[in-house]
Amino acid sequence: MTGSEYVALQPHINPAPQAPSASFGDMIMQGLQRVDARIDKADALVRQFAVDDTVPVHQVTMALEEARLAVELAMQVRTRLVEGYRELMNMQI
Repeated sequence: MTGSEYVALQPHINPAPQAPSASFGDMIMQGLQRVDARIDKADALVRQFAVDDTVPVHQVTMALEEARLAVELAMQVRTRLVEGYRELMNMQI
């Protein structure tokens, strides 16, 4: 090998593991706040649409559907958490 073909191999150094930025409870709260924000946005658009006809109907429909899906997802997460909790409580020690 000539000097131009030589590739120095350096050991891969892993950075120190970082602590999680948020706890599980914080993640759940952030998710619920996002759901609440989507519901508030949809509610505001519906009110604005009822009063003012300059709001496009497709925008209102999309906001309502996003809010519905967000609530549905939150309910699925809640159901899975409750099921997991019940499984843990029913475990034999």
